[in-house]
Amino acid sequence: MNRKRYEWKLKNRSLQLGDRTLIVAILNVTPDSFSDGGKYAEPDRAFARAIELEEQGADILDIGAESTRPGAQRVPEAEEIRRLIPVLKRLRDKLSIPISVDTYKSGVAEKALDLGAEIINDPSALTFDPLLSKVVTQYDAGLILNHMRGTPETWAKLPPMRDVVGTILKDLETCVHRATRAGVERARLVVDPGLGFGKRKEENAEILAWLKELGPLDVPVMVGPSRKSFLAQKGERETEFATAAAVAAAVLGGAHMVRVHDVKAMAAAAQVADAVLRAQST
Repeated sequence: MNRKRYEWKLKNRSLQLGDRTLIVAILNVTPDSFSDGGKYAEPDRAFARAIELEEQGADILDIGAESTRPGAQRVPEAEEIRRLIPVLKRLRDKLSIPISVDTYKSGVAEKALDLGAEIINDPSALTFDPLLSKVVTQYDAGLILNHMRGTPETWAKLPPMRDVVGTILKDLETCVHRATRAGVERARLVVDPGLGFGKRKEENAEILAWLKELGPLDVPVMVGPSRKSFLAQKGERETEFATAAAVAAAVLGGAHMVRVHDVKAMAAAAQVADAVLRAQST
């Protein structure tokens, strides 16, 4: 298949999407994230990890200060800001790659963009705090709209989806419309089908299998399979291999970016998938 090319407009630059898969590196500065909670909560460790991720080949750094793992409790805005600000202050002008902040709160987004972030990755796709779109517009930032069913507190109780990809496509179409109606330029948008965000194991596999069906949205696609519970194996190394398989499937399905913890390993998987994708287009 041909992966459509886009120019993604951010606060201070534009990124070319589609020639190769961009690697979005995850940095959680939380005490309770499902995979690495507490590991980088201290600002000095977070700073060192951010530098390391760029050196390993990350194209974007995505920082999260509130966990969205299943069952996670909401964090007050003041606490999220308290976790985030020291890290952003340390990183300002220290990275050559753009910084994304994973938040659904307009107040947190405003602080982050003030401190040099260029992208807001909203796990709720503007459904939790509609004012977020105004902040993104004010700062000319990039915006990632992630599909979420319910909330982390209710995921375990959700019924199966009847039409997985059709529902996600319709919901994301509504979210894109909501964003553009609020003033966000379409060229600043990316969508994420939200693997694991209220979806069951087999539903996540279906999303990867039919990712190309998101094409009618006509915006770039990011996929975040890294270490998700539907990929969990007996050991960390086996889970890493499972994540690599999901990364390859996402790329072959047309994803422009993949959001991962293990930059080196997943960049290698993405490179092979990119080569296959190019071969399919010739």
